Amino acid sequence: MAAKRQERTEKSRKRKRNPGNNGESGTSKWKKKPKSLSDLANNASKKTLKVNLNKPHSTKKDFQRSENQQEQKDLLDKRSRRQRAKELAEARKQKRKRHFTLEQELALLWEKMRRRNIPKEERSKLITEALQKMKGIIPEIGSSHVSSRVLQTCIKYCSESERDAVFEELRPHFLSLASNTYAVHLVKKMLDHASKSQLSGFISTLHGHVAPLLRHMVGSVVVEHAYQLGNATQKRGMMMELYSTELQLFKDLATMNESRLVDIISKLGLQKSSALRHMTLVLQPILEKGIVDHSIIHKALIEYFSIADQSSAADVIQQLSGPLLVRMIHTKDGSNIGMLCVKHGNAKERKKIVKGMKGHICRIAHDHNGCMVLVCILSLVDDTKLLTKVVIHELRSALKELILDKNGRRPFLQLLHPFCHRYFSPDDLASLNSFIPSLRREAGAELQHIEDKQADSAVDDEEVEHQIKAPVDDTNESIKFVEGIHLVEKGKKDPFLRRQELLVKSGLAESLVDTCIENAEELLRSNIGKEVLYEVATAGADGILLPTLNDKLTCLHQTIASLSSEPKSDDAEHLLENFHSSRTIRKLVLDCPTFASTLWKVALEGKCKTWARGHSLKVVSAFAESADLEVRELGKGELHPLIAAGVLTIPEPKQVANER
Repeated sequence: MAAKRQERTEKSRKRKRNPGNNGESGTSKWKKKPKSLSDLANNASKKTLKVNLNKPHSTKKDFQRSENQQEQKDLLDKRSRRQRAKELAEARKQKRKRHFTLEQELALLWEKMRRRNIPKEERSKLITEALQKMKGIIPEIGSSHVSSRVLQTCIKYCSESERDAVFEELRPHFLSLASNTYAVHLVKKMLDHASKSQLSGFISTLHGHVAPLLRHMVGSVVVEHAYQLGNATQKRGMMMELYSTELQLFKDLATMNESRLVDIISKLGLQKSSALRHMTLVLQPILEKGIVDHSIIHKALIEYFSIADQSSAADVIQQLSGPLLVRMIHTKDGSNIGMLCVKHGNAKERKKIVKGMKGHICRIAHDHNGCMVLVCILSLVDDTKLLTKVVIHELRSALKELILDKNGRRPFLQLLHPFCHRYFSPDDLASLNSFIPSLRREAGAELQHIEDKQADSAVDDEEVEHQIKAPVDDTNESIKFVEGIHLVEKGKKDPFLRRQELLVKSGLAESLVDTCIENAEELLRSNIGKEVLYEVATAGADGILLPTLNDKLTCLHQTIASLSSEPKSDDAEHLLENFHSSRTIRKLVLDCPTFASTLWKVALEGKCKTWARGHSLKVVSAFAESADLEVRELGKGELHPLIAAGVLTIPEPKQVANER
């Protein structure tokens, strides 16, 4: 026992012995060192990991418990979402119900207030009642299909104070309403009845938003309406936003007197390339969407052409060539754009323009600006077969109506007497002579280059034949047959030959003469139709109708003379005493000796004393004033006694005076 106890004591001593470092007792390997915060955190994570690894059953239960809690939470959230959705749906339902009830009430009021025979006092009461019902929700009412019409009627007939209240309520919502399909009519009605200050405030609201709204099918209508109602300064300010970013940022620049973009760029020292780039970004989406009906866009395109380079201008012309151009030519700037496209477009683009007008020729001819595009087409396009099939065919279908129309007669007058100052104003002639600077320089440079080549004696004949398709007969043939050049001033075909093909060979001239014969009296008495009859009776400029229609022209002269020979009547004014017809017949006597001879023999011979007073005196005295000797000899016997008696005062004939 004692031995076992001793053994145990020795083992315990060995376990308790602390081994030293090489027998040194001062230091120990197991001495504890202070731990840092990172060490403590690592130890804590290790302990946690050990606990979790040692207790797998408790982790599974915890996971299941957390999963059940999440499911319960999701279920509660789902129920709350459903509840909220039900509440929102119920709220919307109640709102629709209230709105429907309000719409019914407003519709009943509208049926009463919009009647024409309603007294003003009763209408004003109904309008006041309707505005009271709409108070506070007017922007919402304006976007409604039905209620917006009620609000438009209220704005039309309400008092100024009520209209001002509606305007103030709508002011913060103008931009959103301007893009709404139904509210756009309300905004237009507000602008029509707005005061100067209100209109100015609305236009200032559009500042910075003109270009985005023009790209919108509905918003562009509002911008155009505001542009039409604004004064010159306001229009200039709206246009500035389309020109350049710098001009858009500074409102004060809108007060400049310059309206043309070229002048603005030169005065402010802007970069033309920057303005061109900005306008391209603005106009390209508008053209792609086909929003080309508005005058503000036409004005922007005209200014764009003034600074555009060759490729940019050609791209726009290519986009506009076709049916799109028909929707633009109702304005002055749009008509100028149409003429520029015809002038600078190639044969393919001109063909698209003419085909795009098919079915609309008569409507275009009646329009004050559109008829000038037709005049330009008839003066420049060389494809006379296409013009005969599309343009001339439709003009012949409504010949009398067009002849008696102030604008509709212009295409006929252009063919009969081109670019005559009596029928075209200086502005019209200037628009016909306008051009795009970059494309004009390009065409002029190419023409000059080829003319220099032809004038150079060192040029080989084979090279000239390669550049020119047909042999040169006169000085102008070098221009006619040059390949790939877009001529600006005229087409490649001879102008007289083009007129002959469009007027005579197409049968239009014969139809014109027949119409003049059938309606001679009506045309002579008309202030508008007499011009076409005069040009037809004188065979047109350069006698273009004489070779083929001489017999029909003689018949027309006979018809006018027969109408002039009818006796006076108290029921109707005689043809020789009418203001318009007497002056037309006088011009025919002075300018057409054949007609003068026919009129003298049929109507005036032996009757000069009867007609030597009033408006008919001008017709009688024309025989003494004529520059033709044979015409003067016709009336010499009867007119000299009247001159001696002082009844007629005859000035010297112009031709004789010039000879002297």
